[in-house]
Amino acid sequence: MKNVTDRTSNPFGMRPPFERQDAGNHPAVFGYGDANADFQVIGDHPGLHGGETTGVPFTATDAGIGVQNLFRDAGFVTGPQDSPRLEDLFADYIHMCSLPDGREPTPAEYAELERYFDAELRAINAHILLPVGERATDHVLGQYTTQRGKLDLEMETLHASEIRGRGFMVVPIRNPTEWEEADRETILETLESILASDYRQTKGVATTVG
Repeated sequence: MKNVTDRTSNPFGMRPPFERQDAGNHPAVFGYGDANADFQVIGDHPGLHGGETTGVPFTATDAGIGVQNLFRDAGFVTGPQDSPRLEDLFADYIHMCSLPDGREPTPAEYAELERYFDAELRAINAHILLPVGERATDHVLGQYTTQRGKLDLEMETLHASEIRGRGFMVVPIRNPTEWEEADRETILETLESILASDYRQTKGVATTVG
């Protein structure tokens, strides 16, 4: 079933429960892209992965631009860097709100916004979840697979791996600012391999690894 919306930013009308941003920044960096996407890239928070000044995930920081350029090379992203067009890709954060000085959210602040992220993830209903960085990967593996207790949270090992979840395939991505020489090529090859496969068969399949 397709979502009936042509809204690129915040297609489901999310309203954050607090506004603690610096003056001039967006109070929240909402989910953005194709609401009918098969692929969902999941970042941490605007201070790390960008968007405080643009309102668009994965813009305006080194880590964010690194992610955007990866998906641009894989064919998901076109258009301007600060207002890109996403096809078959939805981008969002586990913590959408901007915080003063770009600081990291507290555990309580992450918990406060968890239900918003979960609601958006279930509305998008993508086949492939692509968490970026340690915290987003920890959250996605813990909430949407049965594998978290079986895996060490070592991003250099989890990077570009394919982990079957509860109706999803999870493909963790190491933060671009931490990439070593082969990391970019590895995740790009993984994305291209998934695109060339019958990846939609992952929907509803809850298998295990390891």
